Amino acid sequence: MASADLMDELLCSICLSIFKDPVTLRCGHNFCRVCIDRALDTQDGSGVYSFPECKGEFQERPALMRNINLHNVTERFLITQQEEEEITGIYCTYCVDSPVPAVRACLHCEASLYEKHLRGHSKSPEHVLSDPSTSLEKRKCSVHKKILEYYCTEDAACICVSCSLIGKHNGHKMESLDEASGKKKKKLRNVLQKLTTKREETEERVRSLEERRRKAQEKAAGEAERVTALCTDIRRRVDDLEKKVLSEISMREKQESMSLSVVIHKLEIKKDELSRKMRHIEELCNMSDPLTVLQEQDTGDLCDFEEEGGYRHTKRRDQRSDFAVIAGVSLNGHW
Repeated sequence: MASADLMDELLCSICLSIFKDPVTLRCGHNFCRVCIDRALDTQDGSGVYSFPECKGEFQERPALMRNINLHNVTERFLITQQEEEEITGIYCTYCVDSPVPAVRACLHCEASLYEKHLRGHSKSPEHVLSDPSTSLEKRKCSVHKKILEYYCTEDAACICVSCSLIGKHNGHKMESLDEASGKKKKKLRNVLQKLTTKREETEERVRSLEERRRKAQEKAAGEAERVTALCTDIRRRVDDLEKKVLSEISMREKQESMSLSVVIHKLEIKKDELSRKMRHIEELCNMSDPLTVLQEQDTGDLCDFEEEGGYRHTKRRDQRSDFAVIAGVSLNGHW
């Protein structure tokens, strides 16, 4: 624990508190920067500056030099003191000016003590010392107001001397607090050992289950990876097949379109020829001069039309040829 003697050396002589941002004067004494500044401010205009500690006098306002080492010591002391306060939270009863964490408590005096006061405390038997406590009253008998010194094994209660002699515990088996505490601690250690064993078994079980979980996760991750790869391959194959089929369909469509275009072109030529012949025949039919009609030299087509069977035969032949072409295209195109 932090020593109160050390704390005495860390007190500013002006504010009587632990140094805050300590500075050093040329005389070697240390003060809080704010404290010495205020003290020197009050002396401005007096023509002389007097140091609070040694009463040394100077004509000019003395320079203040920050004491880094002392600053670090005070910071470390405050941290240690704070840690001690967090541990006990109990302060010395007699340190009124600056609270100091207590190290022991006197049940007889009902006081908490730090190291310096503990050294000067009475060593007589009635001054029983214990660990610091927030309620020393609990360490005394509520009936006789005496220190609890014994343990009644029959009633499982802590009692004082008067309880064992004239109280309701008279005649019961008694044990000293240390003896009873030792027995209870032994039982508690046995329980602690069993609990420790159970905890170790539980920890081992947890490790085993965690290992199983890790393996299950790895297995699931591997299966998921394989399924993902398989589905990716299937999608790739389907895409390739789709592209291939679409390409074949497009190619067949182009081939068929080209073949039909040839047939259509031939039919368009034939249609134009038929139209020309039809116009010539209409002109002959519309002529009023019989001599001109009869003297027409190009009569082959007229003969064809007059010969009913000949024209129809030719027409059927042309149709069969057209159908054969279309059928050939259809067969080549796998219709």
